[in-house]
Amino acid sequence: MKRLWNWLLDLLYPPRCAFCRRFLTEKETGLCRFCREKYENRNIQRELKNISECVAPFSYEGEVRESILRYKFHGVTAYGPAYAEFIAKAIDESGISCDSMTWVPLSRLRLRKRGYDQAQILAEETAKRLDLPCERLLVKRVNTKPQSGLSGAEARAKNAKGVYACVEPEKVKGRKILVIDDIVTTGATLSECALTLKNAGCAEVFAAAAASRQ
Repeated sequence: MKRLWNWLLDLLYPPRCAFCRRFLTEKETGLCRFCREKYENRNIQRELKNISECVAPFSYEGEVRESILRYKFHGVTAYGPAYAEFIAKAIDESGISCDSMTWVPLSRLRLRKRGYDQAQILAEETAKRLDLPCERLLVKRVNTKPQSGLSGAEARAKNAKGVYACVEPEKVKGRKILVIDDIVTTGATLSECALTLKNAGCAEVFAAAAASRQ
């Protein structure tokens, strides 16, 4: 029944490439072969406070930016596995070794409005590909202004300061944790999440995202 349903969906709404929006062939998943060739073997390294290493497979510009905006704000959650495939590859090629993965959480209010947590989807899909546990280790206690609406590193750092809490310190103490987000801009959000984990006893924090604004 599920296979029939998926066939009917593909017939009515043929899958498209997450980036260029071309219709995908039966052998293509997530991205078309042209975009795979265009974006393979890219690995952006970012130096962020409180984080040992941060990687992202895509630059946040052009068709990548438009794709992530559709994913993040317009409910196109089907892109999650496609991004995760490249995130996992970037993590693996960077030689990052961690005990488990978590994500930058949305506030309860924003999660209720959006209906899904885009970073959680990325974390769970990436963890599957790396055969790592994915655990909810952080909560956002305050519904702050969206970071995308703020300009400047100082404003973003102030907006993120003190808003996260570690929900299971016993799963953090002495361990190496990798935090997933959708986009890295100034890095203020990831840095604050890393500080929260370190204050709870985390030995080392790594980070990864689908895209980075360079």
